[in-house]
Amino acid sequence: MDSKNVIAAIALSSAVIVLYSLFFIPDQKKIDQNLIEKKKIEKNNDAPSLEIKETEVAISREEALKQSERITFENENVFGSISLKGASIDDLTFKNYKIDLNDETKVTLLGPRNIAEGYLIESGFVTSNKNIDIPNAETIWSIEGNKKLTKETPIKIYWINQQGLKFEKEISLDDKYLFTIKQKISNETDKKYDFYSYGQIIRNQIPDIIDFLILHEGLIATLDDELIEEDYDDIQEKKFTRTAQKGWLGIGDKYWVTSLIPPKNKEFKTTFDYKKKFRANFIATEPLTLNENSSIEEELQIIVAAKRVDVIDGYAKTLNIDKFDLVIDWGFLYFITKPLFFGIDYFFKLLGNYGLAIIAITICIRLAFFPLANFSFRSMAKMKALQPEMVRLKELHKNDKIKLQQEMMALYKKEKVNPMSGCLPILVQIPVFFALYKVLFVTIEMRQMPFYGWIQDLSERDPTSIFNLFGLLPYDVPSFLVIGAWPVAMGVSMWIQQKLNPAPTDAMQAKIFMFFPLFLTVILAPFPSGLVIYWTVNNILTMAQQVFIMKRTTVKTVT
Repeated sequence: MDSKNVIAAIALSSAVIVLYSLFFIPDQKKIDQNLIEKKKIEKNNDAPSLEIKETEVAISREEALKQSERITFENENVFGSISLKGASIDDLTFKNYKIDLNDETKVTLLGPRNIAEGYLIESGFVTSNKNIDIPNAETIWSIEGNKKLTKETPIKIYWINQQGLKFEKEISLDDKYLFTIKQKISNETDKKYDFYSYGQIIRNQIPDIIDFLILHEGLIATLDDELIEEDYDDIQEKKFTRTAQKGWLGIGDKYWVTSLIPPKNKEFKTTFDYKKKFRANFIATEPLTLNENSSIEEELQIIVAAKRVDVIDGYAKTLNIDKFDLVIDWGFLYFITKPLFFGIDYFFKLLGNYGLAIIAITICIRLAFFPLANFSFRSMAKMKALQPEMVRLKELHKNDKIKLQQEMMALYKKEKVNPMSGCLPILVQIPVFFALYKVLFVTIEMRQMPFYGWIQDLSERDPTSIFNLFGLLPYDVPSFLVIGAWPVAMGVSMWIQQKLNPAPTDAMQAKIFMFFPLFLTVILAPFPSGLVIYWTVNNILTMAQQVFIMKRTTVKTVT
């Protein structure tokens, strides 16, 4: 393969990511299969619809938290509180995650409904009987017994209506992110009622999101084995409704998720909609009949989590949640991306540093592609040795392109060279490059993880810049001029690698390709530093292998 093919393949892998990330128009997603599925006619049933009371957003978080009596909760990973007004989980902070690397403030996800950033979870029962009072967002619940929720101590709350029905909730919390809610209605009358269980997530506004296709942020579910991903703007335009026998639903951010797991083995209807607020909810399609002087019970689970792979996979397995691992956006290269993460994580546990783990996985990838690369480099070495003869033929037949092509093919056949063979290793590695980019971009394990020296976060760009001599000169540079030491090292390694490849026979092409390393250095400078480290180390290993092969490869003298 000649230099043109090598650089073009590298440029393609980089340029596609940049275009994918920066210039993708979200509205184009509406042509995909999800839009077709959204238009399906849903099964009609008698279950009542869920309605919420809209509240004015006008007060601060601190004021909102003081407006109602609360039950606090805490374990090793989260702390927060549950409002006794509405019995909603509307206050949750992650103990182990900071907003910013240099800021000790912890990440707070949930918030009360009457603030701008309101984000909460509700659950309960509804009925089509308009004469029955049921708990709503304004209901004040009473607490029974313990007043703090921990992993050892669940809490119980209750509310009694005027018709002799007692609504109860027992809420428990595990040592990570799982809330389990056991709901009960007791009937002390001689009347019979039908109730439908539900769960609901409400989010007042769209959070700060990274709006491009490589990452989905918004409403998500798996319903009967099908992954559903709806962006916020999609739901503002059209409601989504689907009936399913199994699955889960929620709202996902880049690193965080709020999810509902409906009662097992019961059909439910999932709805994503927007009515001044975003809502993701489920409601049972078949009622529970509350007979006279009896009770009914239902259980649902709520997971409000940092999207750690071991945690998410652990819940998927222990709770038997169908495809819950897709909460993490592994993408269409799932079969590469997830194993690649496990490989990096293995080396992290072995070496204690994710940067070293990335280097180790790079070496493994090079070893896996070693036979293929050897074949490619032998062909490239022969191509480079044939450059003088190719130049001679081009000059000799410059006015007869057909003759030139025939002579070139004869030369390739004589020397047993395939000019395209060098492309295969590059093309094979492009999916790996995409997958590693995805791993670094979406996994919280890489978030705020340092390498050595100035790299304090492998999921962010190299913060240094060649334009202030990597911090030696006492001034800052604009963000578009932040081209760090690792991107420069990558560009230099790419330039050296280019020199090892056969040069284009056309002088203009040769001049153009001289600028490719510089171009790609600028393009890849904003990418996660972990990805640039991978690319740099990969270049160095490739060059070492290429030099070794070239020294051992000879061709016959052309006469």
